[in-house]
Amino acid sequence: MQVELKAIQRDVGITFLFVTHDQEEALTLSDRVAVFNDGRIEQVGPAADVYEHPATAFVAGFVGTSNLLRDTDSQRVTGRTGTVGIRPERLLVLPDGAPVPGGRRSARGTVREVVYAGSVSRVVVALDGGGGDRVAAERF
Repeated sequence: MQVELKAIQRDVGITFLFVTHDQEEALTLSDRVAVFNDGRIEQVGPAADVYEHPATAFVAGFVGTSNLLRDTDSQRVTGRTGTVGIRPERLLVLPDGAPVPGGRRSARGTVREVVYAGSVSRVVVALDGGGGDRVAAERF
């Protein structure tokens, strides 16, 4: 139905104003997305930009799932200070001692939970090193 609505919008050349809490539907149907928080706009932009480059921690958590790494974990895992968001689908879970693919960074941790969710499994990992952050990754 979403694909059909998008085709009708394109073919007829009209603007849809669509209000939803369903993030997948918003990303699928929208050329531009506005994320509101407490009646104020947090971010407006193309769906891919809002998802891939959230402007705030609220947007990162509202549009999909995001791991927010802070302080020492952020520095250790990404090389950047402050709070950094990483989407679960961007992470790989590798066995201990496996080579890290070129251009990627790694952090050691312990798998705490694996949740089967149909097309993906969600893996919760407690990072080693004392920062206390846990990350969730998806594997297919």
